[in-house]
Order: sequence, then structure tokens, then C-alpha cells
Amino acid sequence: MQPSIKFKTVEEYLNYQSEDVREVLEELRDTIKQAAPQGEEVISYNMPALKLDNVLVYYAAAKDHIGLYPTATPIKVFKDELAKYKTTKGAIQLPMGMPIPKMLIKKIVKYRIKEEMERAKTKNTIR
Repeated sequence: MQPSIKFKTVEEYLNYQSEDVREVLEELRDTIKQAAPQGEEVISYNMPALKLDNVLVYYAAAKDHIGLYPTATPIKVFKDELAKYKTTKGAIQLPMGMPIPKMLIKKIVKYRIKEEMERAKTKNTIR
């Protein structure tokens, strides 16, 4: 749930959460950082995010799940592997009480890195 306070750091966001939610968020955070160790942690839209030049993924606590927001393309690309999760155009709901699908999340983050590198390459050749 999004509180009315504006978070300045990922640590501040995590410390605001209950212990059980914080543990899951930290596990997700570590998984994302393992896939993109060169990424920079930021708060964007009042949620933790990891970015290179642009944000790769956002994540946040909700009432009964953790939301992972990797943009729309990875949700289409990994739709078969995501079949057991509730998804929307740009979000994946990871239910509380279920293990974090670490390998899948790493694949999604690495896909986003590749996608951003391709976008940057295209942008540079257009100039």
C-alpha cells in the first residue's frame, strides 16, 4: 500500500514496511541486483526501482502481494512462465506466502537490460 509519505531512498521504503513484507522485498531486491549488479537503486513513483540509464524494473508492496513492474514487453515474452501469476499489461503480482521465482525474475531483469541496450543503440544511430 502506498502511504502518503514520499520516500527518498530504498532503505527508507523498506524500513517503512512490516517485517514479513520487508523480508520478501529484500529477497526480491537482492534477486534484481544479482541480475543487474551495475544498476542504480532509486525511488521513482514512490517505489523502489533499479535503473541503468532508464528504469529496468520497479517493485512495491501491496495488500496481499508484491508488485513487480518490468514494463509490458517482458510480460509478453515470458507469458508462459508467468502463467501462474496474475499479470496486467505492465505488472506481475507475486503473492505473499509464495516463494519468489528468482530465476524467472533474473531472466526478466536481464531481458530488460538487453532491451534498454538495444533502445540506446537505436537512439544513438538515429542522431
